[in-house]
Amino acid sequence: MEDLDMNAAFWQRKKVLLTGCTGFKGSWLSLWLQGLGADLVGYSLEPPTRPNLFTLADVAKKMTSLRGDVLDLECLRSVAMEHQPEVVFHLAAQSLVRHSYTDPVGTFATNVMGTVNLLEAVRVVPSVQAVLVITTDKCYESLEHKRAYRETDPLGGSDPYSGSKASAEIVTQVYRRSFFQVPNRIREIGVATARAGNVIGGGDWAPDRLIPDTMRAVLEGKEVLIRNPQAIRPWQHVVEPLYGYLLLAEKLCENPGQFSGSWNFGPEEADSLPVSALLNRFVELWGPGLSWRVQDGQHPHEAGYLKLDSAKSRRELCWTPTWKLDCALKATVDWYKAYQSQHDVCQLTRDQIRLFQQQLRPMEQLQ
Repeated sequence: MEDLDMNAAFWQRKKVLLTGCTGFKGSWLSLWLQGLGADLVGYSLEPPTRPNLFTLADVAKKMTSLRGDVLDLECLRSVAMEHQPEVVFHLAAQSLVRHSYTDPVGTFATNVMGTVNLLEAVRVVPSVQAVLVITTDKCYESLEHKRAYRETDPLGGSDPYSGSKASAEIVTQVYRRSFFQVPNRIREIGVATARAGNVIGGGDWAPDRLIPDTMRAVLEGKEVLIRNPQAIRPWQHVVEPLYGYLLLAEKLCENPGQFSGSWNFGPEEADSLPVSALLNRFVELWGPGLSWRVQDGQHPHEAGYLKLDSAKSRRELCWTPTWKLDCALKATVDWYKAYQSQHDVCQLTRDQIRLFQQQLRPMEQLQ
């Protein structure tokens, strides 16, 4: 993927630190940054599932991949000081709503203190120009109103995961104001948070997520069980918000004062759908061997209505969704069918990133 040319001048040999590189989004972002020529250092626990994209796509091959916990402040400090990153992406997290009910302490520890430790570790590193902390659309107070959430809406949460991510937003804001962008600081550093919707794409095997649960059921010859078929979510392929993260990181380096803060990266209005509608589309694309029904019993509370207003990102970053939902679903189905057939998913993942880049609208058309 060395021939990728998106923002090549900026990312070529750019020193990047990425926490959570072994996760689903972290693996996709790692491959993208490698293709752009970045000097990438990943810091993460072991891959969280078997199978996992990090191993299947041989992500570690073209980067420095280190194992460590974001709760280990001294280890984080040592890595940051040794590798002197210019751009920092913080993706390491406990990212599952249902798991947060069974392990609230671990969820708050990883998502809140992990963010504290990351910011504490990099704030004294002289090379750092930009820090981007990835949170979630679920960081907003769940008001169940029928409009999309804006960056100015109140933070909150009715479950430990959402509350921990809202807390990570506050932590990031406090560190930015206290240490990264203060009047007497010689050099201002860009610090921002990014909030994306429900991402789909090949290589996700996390439990209690719609597409991974569906794929496990298919491969095991079982029926798919759905908890909340009417819950509305903003669905998008994983490359959509990752492209937003890359754009935002560039802007943070160029103009930290203007672009620091919080940013939404959500799909088009038409691509915020109930779980049942999304799954029905997926079933049509997959073909025979896939069916679903509603799972009986009581389930932990999850927000019923989530949509993101991305007007700020469209206006100020010139970011806009490129793949409509049907395209995102097809790319996801293609990936899992390739996996099922034991084809080269490493090359397929890189090819899908390249295809997405080729389909991006020229920047002058977005302005």
